[in-house]
Amino acid sequence: MIENDALPPAESPDLTSVTALANRLREEVSKVVFGQDETVVQVVAALLAGGHVLLEGKPGLGKTHMVLALASTFGGNFGRIQFTPDMMPSDITGFTLFDMKSQTFKTRRGPVFTNLLLADEINRAPAKTQAALLEVMQEQQVTIDGESLSVAPPFMCFATQNPIEQEGTYPLPEAQLDRFLVKVVIDYPSLEDERRVVSEVTAQAGGKGVDPRQVEQVCNSEIIIEAQRLTAQAKVVPEVIDYALRMTRHTREAPGLSLGAGTRGAISLVQLAKAYAVIEGRDYVTPDDIKRAAIPVFRHRVHVAPEVAISGQRVDDLLIQALESVEAPRN
Repeated sequence: MIENDALPPAESPDLTSVTALANRLREEVSKVVFGQDETVVQVVAALLAGGHVLLEGKPGLGKTHMVLALASTFGGNFGRIQFTPDMMPSDITGFTLFDMKSQTFKTRRGPVFTNLLLADEINRAPAKTQAALLEVMQEQQVTIDGESLSVAPPFMCFATQNPIEQEGTYPLPEAQLDRFLVKVVIDYPSLEDERRVVSEVTAQAGGKGVDPRQVEQVCNSEIIIEAQRLTAQAKVVPEVIDYALRMTRHTREAPGLSLGAGTRGAISLVQLAKAYAVIEGRDYVTPDDIKRAAIPVFRHRVHVAPEVAISGQRVDDLLIQALESVEAPRN
């Protein structure tokens, strides 16, 4: 059911209403994803920014639950693809086949035709299959036997990676990594939150105590699309744009990093910062919004130098050290 106060009619929405909507989305997702508050905020911000999300975390930490719950909050369609080494591109996009009865070719659409697509363990499929997602992630369309078919908005791809098992995997190429707005890292919850997870999940037979489909629907797809349009209208003064650019360019020369972020990284930084500003109830972006967005936006776009990686330093730590030296605008 759509709440009347979630967002006013499409003809007269404002950023205050988008803030209220974002908070409702956070509340509903947090009902089934415990102890991951910042992760949920990053995912909701990515939804408002209209970008794709790379999820990384150990198995069993609720990645699928979170995406399914987010889709349920706006009544969106949810699709899941389990990537395997023998998967073909047509298993993702779809294919055409000849119908003997009608004597015509018919298009069978693949699971990519959805609102929120979970590409589970995307790095287990070879590069040719991974590349099948490039067109839909960039253009929101799929080409099957020369025919281009649009994917209904809103569309987001959530791709998961297991950080432990690297045997038999195919690392994502830089061109595809760059198409993800953010990389969200899911860590273990606190003892209290983990106790709650165990108690509620085991409350019913078969571990069905927490059903992500039972969160309340607070809006529909049209309202999400309108909220994305309004979020993009948040104001960014030239000084803050310059700050985002200086941070991006600094990653290309920072000590310990062999590869920095490109121009799409700067664009993503401002996009996510706008979403953070709206979530906080502002119609303008501050330098703090840029700082907050920097790590999830950059962590998958930079490479740690080999001589530094061997010492065990994490990319997040290197980024924090590097970006602290970029002076923020004072006014």
